[in-house]
Amino acid sequence: MTDLRIRAAGPGDLDAVLAFWKVSAEGTSISDDRDGVERLVDRDPEALILAECGDALVGTVIAGFDGWRCHLYRLAVHPDHRRQGIGTALLAAAEDRFVRLGGRRGDAMVLQRNERAQHAWRAAGYAPEEQWRRWVKPLTD
Repeated sequence: MTDLRIRAAGPGDLDAVLAFWKVSAEGTSISDDRDGVERLVDRDPEALILAECGDALVGTVIAGFDGWRCHLYRLAVHPDHRRQGIGTALLAAAEDRFVRLGGRRGDAMVLQRNERAQHAWRAAGYAPEEQWRRWVKPLTD
């Protein structure tokens, strides 16, 4: 894809990102709202990475680094633009970011039922660690 542009999201992109996730991402999270994404971009302006073709948002990934671990969330490519290297370009940008920040290993949250995503992550060189289980506790009502 020759006109693909990868860049960090800014405050003006957040509504478009949330609308994009409704079409392109699998599942939702308690922080998948305007306030949650706004806090992410305010706290770490380079964490939310966008892929654009022309004026169209075609992909996202969140590359969060807490100073110790590298976490990947919301890798999503618009259904009309899949299998064109967009996910690969987003992951390369995220991994480059992690390396610049001193990160040593990336991990991704992938829904067990999302077989397409599991295939994509495996193709990108990631592997599940079956010995781990995610534990969560909502901190708000």
